[in-house]
This record gives sequence, C-alpha cells and structure tokens, in this order.
Amino acid sequence: MAQLQLGPGPVPIWSATRPAVVMDCGTGFSKIGFAGNAEPSFVIPTVLGPGTPSTVAGPASASATAGLGGRPGGPLLSDLDFTIGEDALAAATAGSAGADLTWPVRRGVVGDWDAMERFWQRSLFHYLRVDPEEHCVVVTEPPLNPPEAREAMAEIMFETFNVAGLYVGVQAVLALYAGWASADRAAKAASAASASAASAPSAAAVSAHLTGTVVDVGEGVTHIIPVVDGYVLGGAIKSLPVAGRAVTGFVQQMLRDRGEPVPPEMSLEVCRRIKEGHCYVAPDMLREFGRYDRDPAKYLRSLSLANPRTGQDFQVELGYERFLAPEVFFSPGISGVAPPGTPSLARAVDDVIQACPIDTRRALYGNVVLSGGSTMFKNFGRRLAADMTAATGRRLQPGATAIEIAVRSHAMQRFAVWFGGSLMACDPAFGSVCHTREQYQEYGPSICRTNYVFRDA
Repeated sequence: MAQLQLGPGPVPIWSATRPAVVMDCGTGFSKIGFAGNAEPSFVIPTVLGPGTPSTVAGPASASATAGLGGRPGGPLLSDLDFTIGEDALAAATAGSAGADLTWPVRRGVVGDWDAMERFWQRSLFHYLRVDPEEHCVVVTEPPLNPPEAREAMAEIMFETFNVAGLYVGVQAVLALYAGWASADRAAKAASAASASAASAPSAAAVSAHLTGTVVDVGEGVTHIIPVVDGYVLGGAIKSLPVAGRAVTGFVQQMLRDRGEPVPPEMSLEVCRRIKEGHCYVAPDMLREFGRYDRDPAKYLRSLSLANPRTGQDFQVELGYERFLAPEVFFSPGISGVAPPGTPSLARAVDDVIQACPIDTRRALYGNVVLSGGSTMFKNFGRRLAADMTAATGRRLQPGATAIEIAVRSHAMQRFAVWFGGSLMACDPAFGSVCHTREQYQEYGPSICRTNYVFRDA
C-alpha cells in the first residue's frame, strides 16, 4: 500500500500542524484543551484520589487497594490505581476517604511534583487522549515562580512524556493577551491607530495590549501583577489570601450559624453552587442592607435541593450572604480567613501600581484586566473601578488631571489564562519561543528558565 504524503514530503510526527496542548492547572480547577479552541475541552478539579476497580483494566483490579501510602512530603500514589478530578471526589465520597485526597497545587504553586506528574499523565492520556510525543505543550505558571520549578516541569514533560516542545507561560501575560483579543472592535481600532503612528508597528502593537494590571482571583489566592510591554514587574507584585475559597467558606459559615438544614457531606458543594449562581457584589453594602429590610420578598430567595444519599429534599433560605460573601474582597475584615491588616482589593491594586515606575502608572491604571472565575460576580468590575477612583481622587492636588481608570471585563474572563495560552500557541511566532525536544537534549532543563513572550517584543 502506498504511503500517504501531504505536500512535497511526509509530515514529521512532531509537526506544528498538530495543535498544541494547553494546560492551566490552578489551586481548585485545571483547564485543559487544544490550542485554537475558544474554551478548554475539560475543566476538572485539581485533585487526586483513591482508585476504583474501573481505573485499571483486568479482573484483578477489583481487589486493588487505593494505592495510597504515607511518606514524608505527601501521599504516594501508585502508577495506575488512582483517579483525578470529579472521579477522585466521587471515589473519596463513596469510600468516606476524604483524607486521602491529594491537592498538588497549593495557593497557585505546585507543592507535590509526584502527584502533579500523575495528574498530567491522566489528563493527557485519559482525558485528551493524545500522544505527547506528537504535540507541543503550553503550561502556565504563577508570577514569581522560582526557576527550579520550571526546571522540574521541564524534566517531567521531556523525560516522562517526551513532548515535542514546551512553553511555560506566565499567567498574567496570557490573561492580558486574552483580554486584548476579546476586546471590542472599537478598542482594537484605537489600539491599531496608535500603533500605526509609531516607527516600529510590531513593537507598538505588542506594547498596546501587553501593558496593564492583571487582577487574577483564583480559588486559593489572589494575585495582582503589573505587566509592561509583556514583562512582569516582579518587585511590585502583591498577593492576597482572600480568593474564591474564602467566599465559599463565608457562605458556609453563615448558613451554619443560621441553622440551615444542609447535609454535612453536601455543605461544600451547596455553598459553591450558591456562590456561583446567587451571589453578587453590592455597590454600597449599607444601602443593600436597607433594600433587603424594606422588601425581603424581592431579595430573599429559597433554594430547593435533593440529597442523593437519602433521596430526601431539603430547602435552603438565602439572605444577606448573597452580597456579603463577595464583600470579603472589598472589606476583608468581615472574613475570618484574612489576617488582620489585609488591604481591600482596590487598595491593593492601587498600592501595586504606585510601586511601579512613574511613567508607567497611567497605562497601568487605564488597563486593569480581570481574570479568574471568582471575578465573575455581577458588578465586580464596576465596584473595583469605583473604589479605585475614590482612592486616587483623594490624592489629587487641586487642578490636577484626573486619573482615568478602566477595569476591563470580557467574554473569556473565566478562562482568560487558558484562552491566552490557546491564542499564543496559534501565533506564527510561537515556534521561535517554544523549547523543542532537541534543545532540551542538548542544553538540559535550564532552557526553560527563560520564556519569551515574542521575539520582537
């Protein structure tokens, strides 16, 4: 049988025509998929759990144990008998083994590389069903990630999976890239017009959409990162311990104090559902209390749910927690998670920009980009802009020009980091910034210590 050929010769097995794999692994959830898509193929919890008989082929797997054994530094998972994502949570719940769950990412940073390697293995082979040798891989990293972590990542990707290429992208830069790509046509036209007036159009175009302040609110930590021309200003980065998990915990505590009949095994999932579907940011907390008191029938809600274990229905009444839970971002003192002295989100963003060089501050104020699922609350961006405007207005001298503050929300805000990686892997310049397998074999894992955004930036 004649061999099928495309073009002048056979296509190499590592050809760039095969889409790159993009993986954004956060504290709570991981987004995995292929470059060129608008949304990730899978969004699964970043967790590993005990195995089940269905995880291993063969009749002997029915008697397999969970494969979890203790060792210093974390639980040791067997090579095959483990689950990830929703399967891990379901297996742990069924076996009442919640203590056996392993979360490899803590506060945005990988804390257990053995578990992370197994998570990537199951993500590539079981979920995406790809051969890593045929694809380049884009992996995201938090700001100020140490170079040793990049080398460990490179060793796993090239030594274990033998990927065709690896690019480690900073989450803030990818979120800015996604924000520019999702902007409206008028904003892009203005950006292109300003870039055309410069002598070097390519550098100006890159500068136009890779300069801004990224507010990345994840599940475990909130990062505020200033980026100028695609380069992160590491000395001004600030992290806050208030994130999506704090909002969920606040809802859980309020329901518990009020004595709502929520089953303990369903408490976390019910509170997460309330947070995502019924909470919002109030422009003024005191006024919102008055609205609830004047017309409770309009604002108070009742949620009917079923307990899958007992089959009985239960009802949860929703009240002030609808707007008080997201208020922890703007008034951290009401939450028991934030340590004393934790600044509000608006003040933290203002402090970050004030710590940057003076000639970059107006550009950073004018492009505050939201990223992460915990920024999807209604009126989140409007409240942040209003608080920042009030803070900067108090500092202005009489007759000074007001600072224009723009907090940008976009359609891809929930998966901004992953979408930015998807766009970058489709860019023609991606081949010049991606570290190939041949380069790794020649120079070793140190090649991943530096990851350019674009060669011409």
